[in-house]
Amino acid sequence: MSQSSPISPEIALIYAMVLISASDSKMSDEELIGIGNIVKSLPVFKGFDNNNLVPVAQSCAEILAEEEGLRTVLKLIAETLPEGLRETAYAVAVDVAVADGQLRQEELRVLELLRHELPVDRLEAAAIERGAKARHATL
Repeated sequence: MSQSSPISPEIALIYAMVLISASDSKMSDEELIGIGNIVKSLPVFKGFDNNNLVPVAQSCAEILAEEEGLRTVLKLIAETLPEGLRETAYAVAVDVAVADGQLRQEELRVLELLRHELPVDRLEAAAIERGAKARHATL
């Protein structure tokens, strides 16, 4: 099922999070809880109906399962988001990637693809990554 209708910026942000969560073929409970918490807490999702989170995540997963699905989702995200939300997209994706305490090679690769597609400057990306690492640190 190819995505042909436009998506909202909120949906594009959710796609960014699902993209990272699904990148290693294992969407962990911690990652899914993290996505839910982000959607519930960030001001950018203020008008988003939380009941739509699961259907939106499923639609992203369906696109990712298609041939060239990764490229399609990356393009949807980049084409939808205004410039002011591109760093936000990268930040929420990084938060999901580190939510389970492990940053896998697949996640790093997809984060790199996302960073280039949006584009997010390398120094800005490093600052976002450092902030996420600090927020998710454990004893």
